[in-house]
Amino acid sequence: MKFPDQRSLFISALLGLIAFFIAHTMAATLQGQFALVVAISTLLGGVLTALLSTRVSEQEPITSTDAIKTKTIYVGNLPYRANETVVRSLFEEQGTVVNVRLLKDKNTGKRRGFGFVEMAEADAEKAISALNDKEFQQRTLKVREAKQKPDESE
Repeated sequence: MKFPDQRSLFISALLGLIAFFIAHTMAATLQGQFALVVAISTLLGGVLTALLSTRVSEQEPITSTDAIKTKTIYVGNLPYRANETVVRSLFEEQGTVVNVRLLKDKNTGKRRGFGFVEMAEADAEKAISALNDKEFQQRTLKVREAKQKPDESE
């Protein structure tokens, strides 16, 4: 079982704590212990809600490179206005996209007109064939398998 992230637990605990103080104030005013029981159950309910909501999020689509074999594709001659979302949607027409990385100039922060798309290995060749030399936003894309970076340890 995957445990909830710290943010979910913090929010649940905070809401439970607020409910506890409200109920405690009511208990002091009403001089009853019913409100104290409500506060404690609210606190526990918040934690249980966080745990259960995490269980649902475990069913999200696979995006981990550990779960599927991937291949990295070089994409060149991209329009400078193209962002990761646009490039992702273009490649998703061909198959499963795991990651999109468009490179930017370190000094200016502007896109350099090329990047890399990590796709499911089974879909990569299809994407290369379909998108190489294709017109995209008035530019002709250059799409091929990315070359491996040489080891810097040698």
